Amino acid sequence: MIYGLTYLGVLHTLISLVAVAAAVVAFFRDKGIDPGNSLGKLYLWTTVLTCVTGFGIYQHGGFGKPHVLGIITLLVLAAAWKVKSLKVTTVLYSLTFLFHMIPAVTEASTRLPYGAPLLASAEAPELKGVTGVLLLLFLVGVTLQLRRLKALGK
Repeated sequence: MIYGLTYLGVLHTLISLVAVAAAVVAFFRDKGIDPGNSLGKLYLWTTVLTCVTGFGIYQHGGFGKPHVLGIITLLVLAAAWKVKSLKVTTVLYSLTFLFHMIPAVTEASTRLPYGAPLLASAEAPELKGVTGVLLLLFLVGVTLQLRRLKALGK
């Protein structure tokens, strides 16, 4: 165990950090996640691997909310891959980034700093507020992406 994580948990966390970093760079560089370039492909594959590795983690009991979020993330990725509308795929790929951030904030705030985490559990009321802020940031980001696409005539 490392910082209370199993080896699978460490691998899962490292892969998810690569996905999040790829998305952040893509948002700044490309103004969105583009599955047609190497950064977008890196994000997509590491997101899939994050979901798959997450299915083997049961430290909080059995099958739970994080597993459901992994399934939903994979379904949204599949929908984004299947849909031909650039505007819809933009929203869907950005939604998967939101899905990364919810457990990222939850896990970080309930594990760090090590030995004295910021929050006692994933059920802490403060996380509802943080999730609301993440949702607001998602809506603002998607709105800006869609306005940019409209201005480009796409």
